Amino acid sequence: MPVSISVLGSTGSIGTQVLDVVRRLGGDAVRILGLSAQSNADLLIQQAREFLPEVVCICNDELYESVREGLCGFGVRVVAGPAGLEEIASLPQVERVVVSVAGTPGLAPTLRAIEAGKDVALASKEVLVAAGHIVTAAVASRGVRLLPIDSEHSAIFQCLNGEHCTKIERIFLTASGGPFRDASRQELAHVTPDQALAHPTWSMGRKVTVDSATLMNKGLEIIEAKWLFGVAPSRIDVVIHPQSIVHSMVRFCDGSTMAQLGLPDMRLPIQYALLYPERVDSGLPRMDITEIGSLTFHKVSPGRFECLDLAREAAEAGESLCVVMNAADEVAVELFLEHKIGFLDIPRIIREEMETHALVPNPSLDEIYAIDQETRRRIRSRYGAG
Repeated sequence: MPVSISVLGSTGSIGTQVLDVVRRLGGDAVRILGLSAQSNADLLIQQAREFLPEVVCICNDELYESVREGLCGFGVRVVAGPAGLEEIASLPQVERVVVSVAGTPGLAPTLRAIEAGKDVALASKEVLVAAGHIVTAAVASRGVRLLPIDSEHSAIFQCLNGEHCTKIERIFLTASGGPFRDASRQELAHVTPDQALAHPTWSMGRKVTVDSATLMNKGLEIIEAKWLFGVAPSRIDVVIHPQSIVHSMVRFCDGSTMAQLGLPDMRLPIQYALLYPERVDSGLPRMDITEIGSLTFHKVSPGRFECLDLAREAAEAGESLCVVMNAADEVAVELFLEHKIGFLDIPRIIREEMETHALVPNPSLDEIYAIDQETRRRIRSRYGAG
């Protein structure tokens, strides 16, 4: 029987790769029952016509009629807005929900999927960064599985097959180092958005690519790993690995270290999350270790990547500081891409918000949303952004 899935955020970078995996696997392996998009109505219509899900959701209410008209005669029901997104996440026949919705809007549908007893294949970092304590408690309560799609966390998840989290001594998250791993601070001060978006290895969305350039993405991954695997941030290291072949490593209490290797292709961890625990031929290119030659690893120079330091600080403090850090980073990256601030202003803005924040212990969902929105409003107001 095929695995029945919904894909939240099907028109984004991860979502389109999910559909490519499904296309390669065929309908006998995976069946799509729900699709959603924020505002890319044309691509959503195209996807729905190809995969014929039961329901699609366009989150932007103003585009509802155009999507409905575009799918007239295809037997696909159209819903809209946050309520529609939660419906897609909890369709009765769906077994597994892929969450690749950008930012905190992915939180509510993730929790709705968990409450409905669905396994969640998670690609949205913000879900665990902002509300890891709430999400992991819900997963434990419902007895469902949280399956990571990020290549690094998928690697750790695979290394832990047959092992127990209590036996982890250390986790090593690998980082390509982005396009500026050898740049001086003076050079970083003049980095342009186009330069920051030119990642040397991976093809990703704009925000994630900038986060890779600042190494904020690794900071967010530290917080994710903390919640996914129950490991204190102090036992999670980041190492620079320019080849992007070793996707992460786990050292166990006996001294053994396990690593997961593969070509830098997000479709591999996506397929693993969709079909877990099964493995089937992906039809993707194979890695030839003899052609790759040497694999190199370097420590992250202390203080070189301030965003990584800030994220680790938030991870250690926990509570509501992660919400502030995440929201400030999202807005700062937007401002940078709009040419309103410089590259080095990104960590400066994040630090300013973190330093003035009064910690809220174990914030509720409502408190998380309020802190997130207030942080965004304050920064946008300061820089004249809409």
